[in-house]
Amino acid sequence: MDKSNYIIDVSHLTKRFNKNYAVNDLELKVEYGDIFGFIGPNGAGKTTSIRMLCGLITPDSGIGQCVGFDILTQSRQIKTLVGYMSQNFGLYKDLTVYENMLFFSEIYGVVDRKNQIEKYLHKFDLYKHKHQIAGTLSGGWKQRLSLAVSLLHDPLLLLLDEPTANIDPKARREFWELMHQLSREGITILLSSHNLDEVDKCDKIAYMYYGRTLMSGTIEEILRTVNLSTWAIKGVNLAMLAHQLEATDGVDQVLRFHNTLHVSGKNHEELSKAIHPYINNEFFQGKIIDSTLEDVFVWLATFGAQRL
Repeated sequence: MDKSNYIIDVSHLTKRFNKNYAVNDLELKVEYGDIFGFIGPNGAGKTTSIRMLCGLITPDSGIGQCVGFDILTQSRQIKTLVGYMSQNFGLYKDLTVYENMLFFSEIYGVVDRKNQIEKYLHKFDLYKHKHQIAGTLSGGWKQRLSLAVSLLHDPLLLLLDEPTANIDPKARREFWELMHQLSREGITILLSSHNLDEVDKCDKIAYMYYGRTLMSGTIEEILRTVNLSTWAIKGVNLAMLAHQLEATDGVDQVLRFHNTLHVSGKNHEELSKAIHPYINNEFFQGKIIDSTLEDVFVWLATFGAQRL
């Protein structure tokens, strides 16, 4: 068992299906105790990466460890220390809440099954649903049950694939309260999401795009490293202005957010020079703003880290 400072530490991880790369040269480090957000659009390779980390599929190439064990040769040991929750409800819909927990506690080889089940029934407020058929639960309660089952064997690491994708805002808030409670108890959490609204709830994040990790760190570190300049512009015919700015030297990208354009570039002076002829008149008003993560991630997806 590798005594690393990282609970996940992998390099050059690659997985292909037929001739298509699902994951291509993935680099990822997650420290013990973090809530780590694995961010990227659908199809970026997040699910495949998580399944490799928890030992469900074997990488084609690469090296690294998860919970101290080699991801290529020690998947059985990894599975005993990792809790995994897929995006889709993966439990038995025709069994009750209690029956699902009993079945999976036997699969995990939990010694004190009765007390472990009782512990998580109470911890996640599932006791009142103990005898309810799992398939009749709402999305939020299905998620709680899935999370409880993934914790029955007291894992060191939770790997959660798009855990908030199919739940309502109230259940989403409750989910994040549970995540921070589990983190305080010493469990490391890696979760994937395509929702940028959730990244500020994580200690660190990595942005994945078409199988590659483009950037990782805290939000502040990523914003500081990319150091993108952005102007916010409002006006009466933003579509026309966006078209003009996209063809202007010094402008890297133009994103529309409702009634505002975010116009970004790496060179502040060139960007300002490009924008000034169009703004602060009767048609358009502009000002410099702090770049958002969406500005930065779209820029990274377009230009990559080589332009930093």
